[in-house]
Amino acid sequence: MTFLTRWDDASSRPTVSEAGRDLAVRVVAPMTAWWLVVMAIGWAITDGPLKQLGHREERFNKWLASGRTSVLDTITLVFSWTGATVSIIGVCLVVVAVVWWRTRRWWFAVVPLIAISAQALVFFFTTLLIDRERPHVEKLDDSPPTSSFPSGHTGAATGLYFTLALMALRIKHPGLRGLVVTVCLLVPLLVASARLYRGMHHLSDVIVAIVNGLIAGLLAWGWLRAENAGPGSPARAAEAGEQRQSQTRA
Repeated sequence: MTFLTRWDDASSRPTVSEAGRDLAVRVVAPMTAWWLVVMAIGWAITDGPLKQLGHREERFNKWLASGRTSVLDTITLVFSWTGATVSIIGVCLVVVAVVWWRTRRWWFAVVPLIAISAQALVFFFTTLLIDRERPHVEKLDDSPPTSSFPSGHTGAATGLYFTLALMALRIKHPGLRGLVVTVCLLVPLLVASARLYRGMHHLSDVIVAIVNGLIAGLLAWGWLRAENAGPGSPARAAEAGEQRQSQTRA
């Protein structure tokens, strides 16, 4: 079983203790370590040795602002909303519900939910402690009362659509599979580009956010140990015992 196909044979329901332990060890702990790295990067850019680099990023934002057009304004508005909280949560809940209904495996269906939750916690606690101003250009979106670092829209879109791309690898039709995976991988890049164009973030804000979303997505994809859902797991053994008891009574 490879990492990309780890869920293909994982059909046994994990116990509550297995799920809780694996979530803490395989997602919460590494994301906490990653949050410390993000904090260090944020400090370096705002008040540390990379402060001048942070100031020089303004040139890129001003260059983007100077090339704005009405057509690009409309296109980027769409992708900016694609990464908004309401859009991300709405798409995620629909996907979780559909996958749960189709597979009857909640522990697989919640992968996107774990991804966006993990990246959101890093984003939230970082913005509480790292206060970076947004670019000094005209902003085309309303500015939420949070720091510019990192980009919440970009991190959420990356966490969600990267895990959807991993899920889409299960699509049997090669043409459809390739199309869905490609679109899912492009969405975070389009959201990041839109947020830059619309003057909401610096380049480093969206780069760190993309990495944040990717790490959250990878950890979410592997959140449950394979042996907890495999033939030798306690949950699988319990199911087998129940089946034998049912056959005996019959």
